[in-house]
Amino acid sequence: MKSINLESLGIINTAACWRNLTPAELTEIALVNGEGILSKTGALVVTTGKYTGRSPDDKFIVDVPKVHKKIAWGKVNRPISLEKYKAIRAKMCAYLQGQELYVFDGFAGADPDHRKKFRIVNEYASQNLFIHQLLIRPTEKELRYFGKPDFTIIAAPGFHCDPAADGVHSEAAILVNYVDKEVLIAGSAYAGEIKKSVFSVMNFLMPLEDVLPMHCSANMDPVTHDTAVFFGLSGTGKTTLSADPNRKLIGDDEHGWSENGVFNFEGGCYAKCINLKEENEPDIYRAIRFGALVENVIIDEETRELDFDDASLTENTRVGYPVNYINNAQIPGIGGIPKVVIFLTADAFGVLPPISRLDKNAAMYHFVTGFTSKLAGTERGIKEPQPTFSTLFGEPFMPMNPLVYAQMLGEKLDKYGTKVYLVNTGWSGGSYGVGSRMKLSYTRAMVTAALNGDLENVEYKHDKIFNLDVPQSCPNVPKNIMNPRETWADKKAYDATAKKLAGMFAENFAKKYPDMPKEIVEAGPRA
Repeated sequence: MKSINLESLGIINTAACWRNLTPAELTEIALVNGEGILSKTGALVVTTGKYTGRSPDDKFIVDVPKVHKKIAWGKVNRPISLEKYKAIRAKMCAYLQGQELYVFDGFAGADPDHRKKFRIVNEYASQNLFIHQLLIRPTEKELRYFGKPDFTIIAAPGFHCDPAADGVHSEAAILVNYVDKEVLIAGSAYAGEIKKSVFSVMNFLMPLEDVLPMHCSANMDPVTHDTAVFFGLSGTGKTTLSADPNRKLIGDDEHGWSENGVFNFEGGCYAKCINLKEENEPDIYRAIRFGALVENVIIDEETRELDFDDASLTENTRVGYPVNYINNAQIPGIGGIPKVVIFLTADAFGVLPPISRLDKNAAMYHFVTGFTSKLAGTERGIKEPQPTFSTLFGEPFMPMNPLVYAQMLGEKLDKYGTKVYLVNTGWSGGSYGVGSRMKLSYTRAMVTAALNGDLENVEYKHDKIFNLDVPQSCPNVPKNIMNPRETWADKKAYDATAKKLAGMFAENFAKKYPDMPKEIVEAGPRA
């Protein structure tokens, strides 16, 4: 039976409540309900209204004694009282009475030893299609014996909060209750809120099982099973560099590192579509077919052709699809212990080395720092490169003290002898506007050399400003680009810019992490 009773959630009188419908069934229902239209390739295309991305100011964590000391409270992890949470929950459940609802019961975590059961309750069939494709889909037997979920997420885009009465920031709210094991998502039709709510929950639960949760992509050698992990913020090349035709893709976004190895939290991918072209991103382009959900991409209603270059709704156009739509996907999404960890940054100041080796303390420093830079002209008011520091390369989703995650990383690096490299995919020969972007072919060659062990026996030079060990040669990479100062025509300008960026690192670290151990602080750049 596909019907299900939600009485335990306080949602009793539903018109119908369907459990684990197929993508075909959900797509058909969404079309009948007017939630979207089909593209020429068969993907369901929807618009998400006011919210075309995550709404970080609207996310709250229920503050109760059992979890209070475990949460790093601040601008990212905002508290809401249990009383306010219960009041909003009651109004949301009342709103959902009499509606037709869609339920997906599935898993987060490809490793059965650390897998968690999630129940997602959706007002929209299109959002249920999305999460059906993004999480790990149970077999018929697993669904039959699914039992009680570990966590439940209720997503009701049509329910709007009253900020004055409900004690929230706007009509939208994402409320995480770690004690009652529930998340409420109100007022936003952006499907990414559901995906990232699952991630936020896993980032709280996994450390309790000695599993390091990571906002990263991962791949592995199909023969040796040597596994690599890639951390990086948007625009650093994380997806591009991990999508290596010579390696199997474990996953593109969310993973855990356990005593068994690396495992994908998800069963799908959520890729950006802006300016998408088949020749540049063939895997993503070809994944936009029946069963995929496309958000906020402009479509010609007559020809049903998608215009990936049109950003009139948002730059953050997206597509969600199951990972098996990728030809070289590793299924299930499980790899070995990471042999190499890569931190990616796109330094628009043009002063960081293209690749450098990190010891344990430096790795913990750069893991906590999560640096990249915004480009001049990409946002209003930005006239020169601006530093961006996102703790752990995923600050909005990490509920605990950053030191918890950093220490776990350090322990695992020690235990397994994993090598760590910082790779700059940004500018060389000058800052943005003067220098040029590092050639992708060179970056790929450096990453390949790191994965193959070719950088373990070359000469290194210590960069005193950034406190990094820089290899002086790399196969298939011109030697003159290995040291960024040598690529600048104006050496004094390089020195000034490098010291300026090093100062930004130090200022950020002192402000955000005043209680970090001395050995981690001293592993960073020296202003």
